[in-house]
Amino acid sequence: MVSVCFYFEVHQPRRLKPGWRIKLEGVESFEEFEKAIFDEDTNERIMKKVASKCYLPTNKLILTLVDNYRKQKKKFKVSYSLSGVFLEQAQKYVPDVVESFRWLADTGCVEFLAETYYHSLSSLWINNELHDEFVEQVEMHKAMIKDLLGVEPKVFRNTELIFNNDIAKVVEKMGFKAMLAEGIEHVLNGKSPEHIYKAYGTNLPVLLRHYRLSDDISFRFSARWFEAWPLTADKFASWVAACQGEVINLFMDYETFGEHQWEDTGIFEFLKHLPYEIFKYEHVDFVTISEAVQRYPIRGEIDVPGWSTISWADLERDLSAWLGNEMQRIAFKELEKIGKMLKERNIEEARRLWRYLQTSDHLYYCCTKHWSDGDVHKYFSPYGTPHEAFEGVMKVLTHLQYLMKKSYEEDEADLDVEEKAMSAE
Repeated sequence: MVSVCFYFEVHQPRRLKPGWRIKLEGVESFEEFEKAIFDEDTNERIMKKVASKCYLPTNKLILTLVDNYRKQKKKFKVSYSLSGVFLEQAQKYVPDVVESFRWLADTGCVEFLAETYYHSLSSLWINNELHDEFVEQVEMHKAMIKDLLGVEPKVFRNTELIFNNDIAKVVEKMGFKAMLAEGIEHVLNGKSPEHIYKAYGTNLPVLLRHYRLSDDISFRFSARWFEAWPLTADKFASWVAACQGEVINLFMDYETFGEHQWEDTGIFEFLKHLPYEIFKYEHVDFVTISEAVQRYPIRGEIDVPGWSTISWADLERDLSAWLGNEMQRIAFKELEKIGKMLKERNIEEARRLWRYLQTSDHLYYCCTKHWSDGDVHKYFSPYGTPHEAFEGVMKVLTHLQYLMKKSYEEDEADLDVEEKAMSAE
């Protein structure tokens, strides 16, 4: 038996204004600060655009496919992770998107995964004094999914599939039944990504992305230079059926459908016909992540030390998409510095804003890579240059620290007045 495991990442960041548009002179409160830094016009425009091109039509198609096959012997099933910042903006700008995900949740054929609420890099702090931040964000996300969709996530998907042994240990300790990672060759050491493995030092099952087949859809579908162009549903189904493993993990951005691959490429027709073509093969079906873990045994172990942390981003599939240059590392260090300040004295409003600034996209936009990776970063970035993105991030982080120190001083002054009043009594 061969099972297809379709998983989709659904995320939109809360974007900052370009550095030159952020005016912070005279901004003395957290409320004014929030209004000054976030580009809500752009966030609303992009959310509505992607909702009309991708989220609403694709959810409608997925629901139709699920309903069409639900009463048959073989069912069409998919899995999603929806970031907290995505869901916040969907609720605010296009509530019909959230409602359409509720319909999918009600089918019983769709699984929703947990992740960090803010789609952050907080998992990189699990070995220092900010280790609680990662767990807190995951718990926030689980609560939101339960509240909005009525389901409790059992599987974890870290931001951009960032993975190493230490992260897996924390995820296992939190009670998740499985985790996702990238099926990169140097981790597999000659093994196939078409089986389930466990993370070193744990009993946590790990499902590895079959990046070649996944990228055939998400990146190469409309590429005329692709040797298999045009990619049709029957052709792709034959590739899946020929696989020798047990589970074929097709993990990709949901925006593949209608946004990255436009409707006129035929991407929706491809998705519409794919279940039919796959079900022609008696030995192939679809499963959710949890079902895959229940059905198939662990076939070995993968070992990913912290110093070789992997992700699904760029050709390197490491952390360089977010921490590959000095600008990114400086900004990440500032984020860490603010977190340690908040450890000393919690300011709830500052913590909330700090968490929005942790969203990995802010550092992604500061990437200075060239060639194909650079083109991908430019495609997603709302800024003219990486330096423009960095200017905005640093301006915001610096002012947030100023407001925090100001709040500390005001609290100290209030405390001093209180103590003097008590002494006078």
